[in-house]
Amino acid sequence: MESDTFIAWGSHDGSAGLGLTVPFNGEPMSVGNGVMVALAAKDKDEVNRIYKLALSLGGTCEGPPGPRGEGGFYAAYFRDPEGNKLNAFVMG
Repeated sequence: MESDTFIAWGSHDGSAGLGLTVPFNGEPMSVGNGVMVALAAKDKDEVNRIYKLALSLGGTCEGPPGPRGEGGFYAAYFRDPEGNKLNAFVMG
């Protein structure tokens, strides 16, 4: 995946990938800003469940579950109580 501010590499088998991006909020990169852990989910329902669980445990919303761009990428973004950014996603 690639855009003007983002590029990511990975494989179709669901193994770990790597993505680089300009921080979404335009602020300088720091711990929790410009750094994110992405969790591969088995389907959209699991993305939704992970997101709801994260918020119920004190996380904060960084982008509710939904489609992103084109190509079937579906994701939810959130921060844990310490400020670390995470997402849950499914492709296709």
